[in-house]
Amino acid sequence: MKPEYRSLQPARQAVILLFLATGAWYLNWRLETFNAAHPVFSWLLYGAEVFGFFTAVLNIFMTWRLSERTAPPPALGLKVDVFIPTYNEDVEMVRRTALAARAMKYPHETWILDDGNREAMREMAQSLGVRYLARTDNAHAKAGNLNHALPHSTADLIATFDADHAPRQDFLLKTLGYFSDPNVAFVQTPQDFYNLDSFQNRTDPGSRVAWSEQSLFFRVIQRGKDYWNAAFYCGSCAVIRRQSLDAIGGFATGTVTEDIHTSLLLHKKGYRSVYHDESLAYGVAPAKIEPFLKQRVRWGVGAMNVWRKEGILFARGLTLPQRLNYLATVLAYFDGWQKVFFYFAPVYVLMAGAMPIAVDGWVFLLHFVPYYLVNFLAFEEISRGYGRSLMIEQYNMARFASFAWSTLGVFKMRKRFGVTAKKAREHASSLGFLLPQLAVLGLNALAIPVGIVLFYFNGHLPQDGMWANVVWAAANTWLAVLVVRFTAERGVNRRNEYRFAMPLAARLDGVLGTVDDLSPSGMSFYGVLGQAKVGDRVPVTLYLPDGELDAELEIRTLMHAGDGGQAYVRAIGGTFHAMPLPVTQRIEQFLYGSDAQWRINRYRDDSPTPLQRMGLVDTPHAPREPVGYWAGCEVATDAACADGCLVGLVSAHAAEKEEAQLLVNRPLDPACSHVIQARGRTGLRTLHAKAAAHETILTGLGTLYLYRMELLADPAACASRDAEPMVHAAIAAGSRA
Repeated sequence: MKPEYRSLQPARQAVILLFLATGAWYLNWRLETFNAAHPVFSWLLYGAEVFGFFTAVLNIFMTWRLSERTAPPPALGLKVDVFIPTYNEDVEMVRRTALAARAMKYPHETWILDDGNREAMREMAQSLGVRYLARTDNAHAKAGNLNHALPHSTADLIATFDADHAPRQDFLLKTLGYFSDPNVAFVQTPQDFYNLDSFQNRTDPGSRVAWSEQSLFFRVIQRGKDYWNAAFYCGSCAVIRRQSLDAIGGFATGTVTEDIHTSLLLHKKGYRSVYHDESLAYGVAPAKIEPFLKQRVRWGVGAMNVWRKEGILFARGLTLPQRLNYLATVLAYFDGWQKVFFYFAPVYVLMAGAMPIAVDGWVFLLHFVPYYLVNFLAFEEISRGYGRSLMIEQYNMARFASFAWSTLGVFKMRKRFGVTAKKAREHASSLGFLLPQLAVLGLNALAIPVGIVLFYFNGHLPQDGMWANVVWAAANTWLAVLVVRFTAERGVNRRNEYRFAMPLAARLDGVLGTVDDLSPSGMSFYGVLGQAKVGDRVPVTLYLPDGELDAELEIRTLMHAGDGGQAYVRAIGGTFHAMPLPVTQRIEQFLYGSDAQWRINRYRDDSPTPLQRMGLVDTPHAPREPVGYWAGCEVATDAACADGCLVGLVSAHAAEKEEAQLLVNRPLDPACSHVIQARGRTGLRTLHAKAAAHETILTGLGTLYLYRMELLADPAACASRDAEPMVHAAIAAGSRA
């Protein structure tokens, strides 16, 4: 039985049908344009174009309909084990995941499966009260580690998390209910990553975009696969039925990607899979290009190993749609060879004078431009706003050589399983991993002047062909420059640990203000500060959902601003000094395994498509206005209410509004009026407001409440409602988020 689904809207269907018709028309015409003087070059270009069209058709088939699921409630009495396999990851990283896993709601037992057989890991597991299991060898890597644990477990269901993936408290509540269907073998959820400064992330705080290179896969492609019962297990953030595992002999071995291999074996047995499209766990993405590319090579080699070993297209037990879905996954890595040709073809044309197309330039443009534009529009619409063509092209440039290399796995190339490095190395150079991109940049940049000079001296190319290839080479050069520049920016390792963009109320040396970013080792603080100096140690109190946390902060940096020609300290950055482990763990529980960073900051990873901008397709989500700025505040209720006084954060908008947002650690009575006081450099500012609506944000320490507050006239503070926007402006000067 297929899940509920959302199909393409009529306007998008029209675009896709137009693309299919335009593509067939263009490719049919291209058969008449080969240059007889260069037949091999002509056929290679045509083959690259046909490959692109074919994979686009597969993608359309795969994502025409996207599953929409609502989690059923879990049955009572299920036996659940949580497996956290680890090899060489830091103890502190595994501890954070284990803390989050241990705190999940629904009875379960957490296991740390240590292939590193480390005493420090054993002691950490014992201190947390979770099970620890090690083995004497590392046969079959991660799959072998998981299989070694199966005889020690008596659970009905096994949840698996990579060592860096910290689950939300409601993970099991949102996934176990699907197993009421005895034919469901596994439930997969998205893999999201909290370090928004990783190599695969593009974050723009101004527009509130937090897009990832994997957004398209987890937001669209997996949902499309789910409709066809072809979503695959990704090795983490998933729950799998023990009985189904036993039916295929445990987690699949013999390839370096046990996840897709295990999925394929289960689908061949006739089991069903479920993709629950809700982010329920958060991990660490590769910080730099080196681990990013090594991870993609491993995925690609593993996909080739599975293709060679299991057949895919002719595998018995798979339906035709399942075969096509798996084929689309495998063929994605051959995109690297297509890009090799596209990146170096204009170099060959400009330097050798070899044209693969024998028609006038204007005739070619009359065919190519419509096809290209419709192709672009179709990709944007089938991607539902998660495609972001320019970003996708940059990552195509970054990984093309790795993808091409990985396809050699189809010829029995084997790759040793390697754990992807999560932390940035202080002085690691990315130069060696940029050699293919530097070659694209250098050769295309060189080919442009060489081609122009050769044209003017001996006319080695038609004029229109020469200029067309100059534009092509310039585009390749520009794309390579973007990738090299971005890689260099990501190569600067400013901190050893990611700081969450997590606004939080705090007092620094008694001054109420705003934590701008936070990690278990340090924070930044905005507020009205005195004569702070680098090296000072000052007391700090954080207002966490479960209560106050006291610590000592050593000031490392000062951020200054000017007011009327007079400089002052507007913010400080520092590290926590001699913090006891239980206190550190409270911060870890608050930060990890929560989507608070995204929800408070209103981050999204999709953007409006062209049809949505034109109003031809509805936007599925109402836009959420970003907060902009936060200020630490005290909230008191009127005398008739018993809410008492509490500390929180109040928003301030650049534009004039009649409402504010309030972030607090406990619910407010909507029947009460509230007095919100925030102190900035201009003095104490007061708002009178009522709670109009709110959303709850679950963290490992409890719930945060984000309120939309309707501002009320305050006769004591202002003569009319017209004065209220000035209060907003004053609060805006207090701190930023």
